[in-house]
Amino acid sequence: MTQWLLDRTFRSTSGDEVRWAVLGEGQEDTPAVVLLHGTPFSSYVWRGVARALATRHRVFVWDMPGYGASEKHVGQDVSLGAQARVFTELLTHWGLATEAARPAVVAHDFGGCVALRAHLLHGARYARLALVDPVALAPWGSPTYRLLGAHPEVFGQLPPDLHRALVREYISSASHPGLHPAVLDRLVEPWCTDEGRPAFYRQIAQNDQRFTDEIEPRYGELALPTLICWGTQDTWIPPTRGHELASRIPGSRLHLIEHAGHLVQEDAPAELGAVLGEFVGGGG
Repeated sequence: MTQWLLDRTFRSTSGDEVRWAVLGEGQEDTPAVVLLHGTPFSSYVWRGVARALATRHRVFVWDMPGYGASEKHVGQDVSLGAQARVFTELLTHWGLATEAARPAVVAHDFGGCVALRAHLLHGARYARLALVDPVALAPWGSPTYRLLGAHPEVFGQLPPDLHRALVREYISSASHPGLHPAVLDRLVEPWCTDEGRPAFYRQIAQNDQRFTDEIEPRYGELALPTLICWGTQDTWIPPTRGHELASRIPGSRLHLIEHAGHLVQEDAPAELGAVLGEFVGGGG
């Protein structure tokens, strides 16, 4: 399976070490692109799309605190509120916080909430915003997600083998046609180390619906080109939410991707990459 290495680090004001990387050289007439992952994933799910976009753009990828290769520790704040603050700091660190350098932002799953909070609450500026099966409208969270979040102390006591089986089954359900075994292994493994097992339940327990409740009433304020992509076979967040979200964001466009589940990046990478490439380049 393709190597994916985040070779740079950033220390947030909260003290967490964030791993990130930048791909491509970019062109003078194209904005930088920033990709945000969701839960329980990492920037690895963006590897194909990132490399495709990097033929024309500088593409920034990162693992949020508590995810993937970034730092995980007891007592860590990995809530959606904390992630939005770290993302805002990263944009400044990357030199993308000025009016002239505004990036195109592409956000999946709860990365959508992170990008929306950073923009609406922390003043982060974007040239364009693409939301892919985002966590944006209440209620959210699959039945399994809500069960795990309600009883993290119980599930946290599972033996390692049972924990691994649970995580594999849960992540597998995000794909409609099914994940390649090597991809599934790569997504599961960070949650199966000594630090990863408690981190898995920690992040679910902290992701309260109030983080979207705080910004939902403000979606009508969004005044930038916005694309919403949704897998028609998403069983985690149904595509009806895509239609509802598009109706709340002025001028937004909804693109449905057939036969794709929640992990559209894995189920339909070519179609998603083409749609995003046109959009971040100024089309659509």
